[in-house]
Amino acid sequence: MPRTTATNTKVDRAALLGFVRPRHHMVLVTQRQDWRPQLSPVTGGVDAGGRIVISSYPERAKVFNLRQTPDCSVLVLSDEFDGAWVQVDGTAEVIDLPDALDPLVDYYRSISGEHPSWEEYRQAMTDQGKCLIRITATRWGPIATGGFPARLANM
Repeated sequence: MPRTTATNTKVDRAALLGFVRPRHHMVLVTQRQDWRPQLSPVTGGVDAGGRIVISSYPERAKVFNLRQTPDCSVLVLSDEFDGAWVQVDGTAEVIDLPDALDPLVDYYRSISGEHPSWEEYRQAMTDQGKCLIRITATRWGPIATGGFPARLANM
């Protein structure tokens, strides 16, 4: 079986967003008060402003951490375990209800499309007390795939 060559493809913001939009499995990395990382598997999307958006609850550790230190990283994964990924670093803002309602609708649309009843969705978000994390990318690594270094791939 041939070996796969690892890749690292540098991309501009438009290509980054094109890569992230269809991928919704992510790991959000925030900083705890002791500066150690807090990793949270999340579902995310991209809003119309090109920001990564994640729905959460105000009492979650990730939200607490972001309110203290808004700098964070997001590892965006492909659906396949050995698929491509990219790390996005950025600055987060937490939007609470009632201001979060319209952004939560946009979040849902970016992941799942249209909801059968937006009135029900809005009520559920209100009843659950949801908030929205919105991350503006400030830098990102190359889009990467795993495998062997080129010097070993063809052996």
